[in-house]
Amino acid sequence: MAARPAAHGRSEGSAVHAPEAGWPRHTVELTSGQALGLLGEVSFGRIVFTQHALPAIRPVNHVLDRGRIVIRTHGDSDLFLQARDHGDRGVVVAYQADVIDPLTHLGWSVVATGYCRPVTDPESLVRYQRLIRPWSDRMMDCAVHIRPHLVTGIRLAEGGGRG
Repeated sequence: MAARPAAHGRSEGSAVHAPEAGWPRHTVELTSGQALGLLGEVSFGRIVFTQHALPAIRPVNHVLDRGRIVIRTHGDSDLFLQARDHGDRGVVVAYQADVIDPLTHLGWSVVATGYCRPVTDPESLVRYQRLIRPWSDRMMDCAVHIRPHLVTGIRLAEGGGRG
């Protein structure tokens, strides 16, 4: 027997929970400085790059260092190989991170777009290996950095007004 549709098009028994109070929600646009500041407060996000001519997304750990997003990776990853193959030009990527409460639906989301290049300085690589602890058990002996050219973000807030 199929579940009957519930309010808002959800099926009974759905795992999606709507906030009980504080509706409606609205979005507040963040300045690039505010958005980059929030990105620096978290260590986990998603890198978006091209893999075999299609978009690919991978969860990764990062650190924000002098305005650059730094990610540890392994030397045979598609991301590292593309960044290395593009040399000083770099390869265009997007980086997204957010903190959104699953119950209240409040929080923020940031997207940074820019050029990804390999970290080539041995001292910097050693430093990043100390600063970034990958969540994967795979050996992450390389790193890439993204110099953001476009940083956008929104804050999901309570209330019906904008601003």
